[in-house]
Amino acid sequence: MNARVPASVLNTADVLTHATRAWDADITKRISDYITIPCKSPGFDADWHAHGHIETVLREAANWVQSQKVPGLTLEVLRLTDAQGKPRTPVLFFEVPAHQHTSQQTVLMYGHLDKQPEFNGWRNDLGPWTPKLETGSDGASRLYGRGGADDGYAVYASIAAIQALKAQNAPHPRIVGLIETCEESGSYDLLPYVDALKSRLGDVSLVVCLDSGAGNYDQLWLTSSLRGMVSGTLRVDILTEGVHSGDASGLVPSSFRIMRQVLDRLEDSATGRLLPASFHCEVPADRLAQAQATAKILGDEVYKRFPWAHADCGGSTQFALPTTTDPVEALLNRTWKPTLSVTGADGFPALKDAGNVLRPYTAFKLSLRTPPLVDAVATMQELKKLLEYNAPYQAKVTFDGGGAASGWNAPSTAPWLQSALDSASQAYYGAPCGYIGQGGTIPLMNMLEKGFPKAQMMVCGVLGPKSNAHGPNEFLHVDYAKKITASVASVIAAHPA
Repeated sequence: MNARVPASVLNTADVLTHATRAWDADITKRISDYITIPCKSPGFDADWHAHGHIETVLREAANWVQSQKVPGLTLEVLRLTDAQGKPRTPVLFFEVPAHQHTSQQTVLMYGHLDKQPEFNGWRNDLGPWTPKLETGSDGASRLYGRGGADDGYAVYASIAAIQALKAQNAPHPRIVGLIETCEESGSYDLLPYVDALKSRLGDVSLVVCLDSGAGNYDQLWLTSSLRGMVSGTLRVDILTEGVHSGDASGLVPSSFRIMRQVLDRLEDSATGRLLPASFHCEVPADRLAQAQATAKILGDEVYKRFPWAHADCGGSTQFALPTTTDPVEALLNRTWKPTLSVTGADGFPALKDAGNVLRPYTAFKLSLRTPPLVDAVATMQELKKLLEYNAPYQAKVTFDGGGAASGWNAPSTAPWLQSALDSASQAYYGAPCGYIGQGGTIPLMNMLEKGFPKAQMMVCGVLGPKSNAHGPNEFLHVDYAKKITASVASVIAAHPA
């Protein structure tokens, strides 16, 4: 039997070599295959079960995990039904026993395999279901296609990290993996699985979530907070059918104008500030200090990383402007301030079909991001009252909530984890670990913190500048993914005995 390798002497060069080989020889191809499958989340594909795409990607991931023959690993695909007997989205659950480690605690590794819909605006040579590996002018490899970075790579990187430890016979605590297929719909199917698995999860001391972002590709980034989300459809009906605009306009109020009035109750359109005080919260002092430190690292790249349109007005050579060019304020705006986005619309004909008709209704899909410390369910209830009360012209105004998931503020980082993150970042990137809040939502984090209040959280990911998850031209930064795989292995190896 090989001798026990203490975490302090883990050969990080070998860990990175192992991770790199795994990606080059196999994982990149596996993720390319995954990209071709339109396994859209149930919120975007009501017939997901009949279409079978989620089943396909889950089964392929399960088969791959089993084929890796990780010593001691056991794996199950779990399937539950709801109260009406309808199938819930399945999850993949794996377990690796502790190896030469005295801790009775568990490391939980999380990811998801469902995807956002296609979206439009992809480059002519790219597409959501057409993987393309491309080397950029910076020499970095990027794998384009929907879902590779968000979050199809997670299960593959997790197993590769475990294999890197096994290759050195390194001690590690018990490890379990939970890969869901409902995350992009708010993880509404996940809690029943967490409840069913609670006794099998054990005493979770560390959660490794590979579904987050990075401030740059030059160092490891730990997510310090996540915003919540409230979504739903706001609809204004003023007529039962469309009528000639020349006949009715000026007498029949436009449903679009009523929509504007209703939204003015919620948002200051000049600044984007949400008006209800309860939708805001105070930024904790430690998060403000982290934002100031991160602003010094990223500078104006905080806002320059987005694909701004060219102003091109009167010969201008300027680009469209962000809400602020102050890096600290920019970081806080996208992580600790509530924000409204209109992500879809109905009741509008295509431009080529738009005649002189006053439309009977206007409907908007609303996405409201809430600060980490604001209760999303209470926000949805208040939002519905605010939008529907006393409608202008007694129009029919309805808000149908689509979901509410509260944000998350990470617990204080334990000294051992902070040291492990910095050591891993220095070993694989040559720079210390950075800390950054994310504007997105991962509902699982709140569930896990409530269930395992003493657990440490390593929430990180490959969604760095211009990776554009959910939008066109989404890519996975392969070189960064190799290093984050190695970083996960090193952090697990540093887990206290």
